[in-house]
Amino acid sequence: MVIAGLLALVIVGLAVFSFITVRRSFPDTTGEVRIAALDGEVTVKRDGKGIPQIYADTPEDLFLAQGYVHAQDRFYEMDFRRHVTAGRLAELVGDAALETDKYVRTLGWRRVAEQELALLDDDTLRLVNAYARGVNSYIDGRSASQLSLEYAVLGLTGPAYTPERWTAVDSLAWIKAMAWDLRSNMTDEIDRVLSTQKLTVDQVEELYPAYPEDHATIVGDTGTVQDGAFVAEKTPTDAGLARAAVASLRSAKDGAAALPALLGTGDGIGSNSWVVGGDKTATGKPILANDPHLAPSMPGIWYQVGLHCRTVSEACPYDVAGFSFSGLPGVVVGHTAKVAWGVTTMYADVADLYLERVTGDTYEYDGQQVPLETREETFEVAGGEPETITVRSTRHGPILSDLDDEAAAVGAAAQKTTAQGSYEVALRWTALDPKPTIKAVFALGRAQSWTDFRAAAKLFTVPSQNLVYADVDGNIGYQAPGVIPVRTTGDGRWPVPGWDPAYEWSGSVPFDQLPSVLNPDEGFIVTANNKVIGDQYPVLLGADTAAGYRSERIRDLVSGRTRSSGQGLTVDDMSRFQNDTYNANAARLVPELLKIPLDTDYYEQGQATLAKWDFMQDADSPGAAYFNSVWRHLLARTFHDELPKDQWPDGGERWFSLVDSILDRPGNHWWDDVTTPGIRETRDQVLADAMRDARDELTRIQSRNPSDWRWGKMHRLELVNPTLGDSGVGLVDRLFNRGPYKVAGGNGIVDATSWDAREGYAVTAVPSMRMVVDLDDLDRSRWIQLTGSSGHAFHPHYVDQQELWRKGQTLPWAFGTKAVDEATDDTLTLSPAAS
Repeated sequence: MVIAGLLALVIVGLAVFSFITVRRSFPDTTGEVRIAALDGEVTVKRDGKGIPQIYADTPEDLFLAQGYVHAQDRFYEMDFRRHVTAGRLAELVGDAALETDKYVRTLGWRRVAEQELALLDDDTLRLVNAYARGVNSYIDGRSASQLSLEYAVLGLTGPAYTPERWTAVDSLAWIKAMAWDLRSNMTDEIDRVLSTQKLTVDQVEELYPAYPEDHATIVGDTGTVQDGAFVAEKTPTDAGLARAAVASLRSAKDGAAALPALLGTGDGIGSNSWVVGGDKTATGKPILANDPHLAPSMPGIWYQVGLHCRTVSEACPYDVAGFSFSGLPGVVVGHTAKVAWGVTTMYADVADLYLERVTGDTYEYDGQQVPLETREETFEVAGGEPETITVRSTRHGPILSDLDDEAAAVGAAAQKTTAQGSYEVALRWTALDPKPTIKAVFALGRAQSWTDFRAAAKLFTVPSQNLVYADVDGNIGYQAPGVIPVRTTGDGRWPVPGWDPAYEWSGSVPFDQLPSVLNPDEGFIVTANNKVIGDQYPVLLGADTAAGYRSERIRDLVSGRTRSSGQGLTVDDMSRFQNDTYNANAARLVPELLKIPLDTDYYEQGQATLAKWDFMQDADSPGAAYFNSVWRHLLARTFHDELPKDQWPDGGERWFSLVDSILDRPGNHWWDDVTTPGIRETRDQVLADAMRDARDELTRIQSRNPSDWRWGKMHRLELVNPTLGDSGVGLVDRLFNRGPYKVAGGNGIVDATSWDAREGYAVTAVPSMRMVVDLDDLDRSRWIQLTGSSGHAFHPHYVDQQELWRKGQTLPWAFGTKAVDEATDDTLTLSPAAS
């Protein structure tokens, strides 16, 4: 009895300790806090989901308060991000992060951010410094474990950690990380080269089909450059851009072909955004919708916030709400009192790989040996010894092949092909040229008109994003921003010879010549990472865009209901469209699959699930479960025999388009299995075998009875903490991770919960947030994000938006003072400290 009593006391003591440890980092969201750096009083009003609306009298106080609130809810996430962008993550989590640190330090994200800080105007610099003061006002005087539970867990295995003070550079560097994720086709360049290990260049080109002719571009096939500016006219002209740019287009095929002779972006990361003019809405005013697709994480990448000057004036011009990144001041996507904007990845080609002939500490350029630029980088490692590397660079940028196996393989392929010495691979990327995009974020937060919006877009240098626009006056528009290089030779699809000056960039496309449209006749604008403009445009913006399956479905949905039919579009319609799970790839393939005879009732039972399937990929759909298994096995049987393993199909929109192009050619060479000499497989054999494979797989992992199959049982989303969530220690993982959850959607679908056919059916990218803005009444707008406002495990707002997100539901988005007051649950007052 005594022992049992002691054990009970120990268990109770551990429970109390755990409860206190978990909760000690939860922030106070009511009462008053004194902050020395404030000039005036700031009010932070939080609704029932913990989403803050911040009110201040000056911009400095407003963004200081945003920094404070971000740190309250998400400081560990912020600290993690700055360690990543500085190449210092191993200092926090140990040697498991060392290779990532080496890569980031080689790219030099933080070095570029430091250069950008020096380029900021006084007003912008004042605001990013105010934000940093707000972060520091919260973290000063608090131990690491008081800031987040992650620090308490890390402290169990390492020395005590004291977070450094936040700086403006910490904020600027995060934009480099986002630009890297959205850098367009660098991976495609590598894959093209590595595929030549087993394929001819012509076969590799077949793997990258042209943009489907029946899929619309964003701004149409008539706009071009004339007299130095973009015009949406029906009379194409070559005038305007430098003749070198036009020559680049005309010689692109020749340039691309020359490089493969020397040598031999991934689906899922993208977005949907569209805007509908008042002629097609129930209110007569525009509605704008946006859902960016990014990798899932715990917490989610976005943080909802409202930033309001109590009196909007020239001195304090901010009245904006939307989605921010913790660690970055301002609102990245959202609306002001007059305008709204959304973003999608443009897939502009802003990065090129250069083959470099390196000899010793020099490389060849224009017939001369030029010294390599070098620098030493030293890495501190938690629980380990420091390590130092030498970073080498050419005139084009850092040499990636020193530390990236795939880049090194590209160089090795060149050496094997030419037998002319060794080749390294360097990266030229627009984001490594200092141009501070943070100025665009502040400018968008002040925008009141199309003119303001375009002025802000001009500052949006990297990453290149499609920007859609709507305003309360009824205007809708689109603008392509960013620094997009003009290539004098080649088209950016294959690595180029760094020793040849003919392959240098000749500058970038002037902003006024980038595609733009205001109030198109069609009455709506759709962007879903599809091609921006037709081939009449004199510069190739990017060859590896999405193939347009999502954008075509959105166009069909948007154009299906109009005011002329008495059924104008509403906010609810837009939310429904965002959750649409129609699979256009299935609509193309299933009729062919149903024609294929199978040899037994067992296999025919699987095939029969397709006969009554509506091509919607809901989580409880048997047909979706079977079709996606068929699709995965079809890709494997068609392409695995001929492609290197790392280049196997991921199953996204590019592969939809490729299979579509050979589906009516049953004898096409891709259907044949080259590992079975003397036997020529055909399309029908592959389709039949894929259906048999899928039936066997679904029987094994779900049920012998097809009526019990469910797409969501195999297509599951797990939200993983980026540092401790994959520790391998079950208890630690369970502290921070959430899920797995059964979800709908899939690859190339508007509800873009992507999966990788090389790995399985687990979700790899998601609509990270959804927003719908009603320009008739901003308080009727709706929003949702993947997890919740809080980054503190077990906090009520850690994951309280997830179930709504999963069900396709959204939250009311209060903006006006009255609506915010009615929604407020907690109020925190930040006051200047007494002098």
